[in-house]
Amino acid sequence: MDSQWRDALNLPERPNKPRDVGLTVVIDNGVPVGWFRDAMESNGAWIDCVKFGWGTAMVTPKLEEKIEVLNRLGIRYFFGGTLFEKFLIQGRMDDYEAMCLHYGCRDVEISNGTVPLANVEKARFIERFARRFRVLSEVGYKDVKQSLLLPPHRWIQFIREDFAAGASYVITEARESGTSGICRENGELRFGLIEEILESSLDTNRLIFEAPNKALQKYFIDKLGPNVNLANVAIGDAIPLETLRRGLRSDTLLQFETGDLSLVDAEPAFWHS
Repeated sequence: MDSQWRDALNLPERPNKPRDVGLTVVIDNGVPVGWFRDAMESNGAWIDCVKFGWGTAMVTPKLEEKIEVLNRLGIRYFFGGTLFEKFLIQGRMDDYEAMCLHYGCRDVEISNGTVPLANVEKARFIERFARRFRVLSEVGYKDVKQSLLLPPHRWIQFIREDFAAGASYVITEARESGTSGICRENGELRFGLIEEILESSLDTNRLIFEAPNKALQKYFIDKLGPNVNLANVAIGDAIPLETLRRGLRSDTLLQFETGDLSLVDAEPAFWHS
């Protein structure tokens, strides 16, 4: 749309790309390359980074074609943390680093959501990869019961350890389904956990919250504003998310309004004609 019409409205400000805050990290779960190309070309203005989910990169036939699209559009990309863990458990870290360099990744996700890796040990891998990549670490477990047993003060401790080791951002686990980590098995957000994280002295501009559905996206926008960092966004949801950030969807339409809303209750004159 021509910017003159957008400029006629008072909308929340969003940093221009490349940006450091207000990130939208989209997850590719293996969609066909044509679909991927169309989505990135159509919606790429609102996409900061693409994660090739879990280990899909190993079985995506046209991975190079997808990466070429992202490079052409200036969209960053990285492989899912589960793939890092697969290489880790088989003792192939040198191969993993070489693969990330081969595909031109500028970002790497370091996680311990599945493998039995202590967070202090994970921090050592963060320190290693931070020498050559921007590291996005992840805190939280994919197993629901294990996640629920991790108390808030330990989440905060692990986040601090990851930052101290050199992580540029820390992602809070929710899975693609929104049913683990910061969420309960039924998809309900663990509100107490989030409140404690937000009430700590952590820099929320360096936190990325996995929010794969509208309810989670709205919650974090309500709490932290339009420029909260969100991840695990479905490829087709980049524009719907941007409308939430801008107050262009009913869920957030009134949130960013500061003027007189008395007209909302007024009856249009034509009702009485």
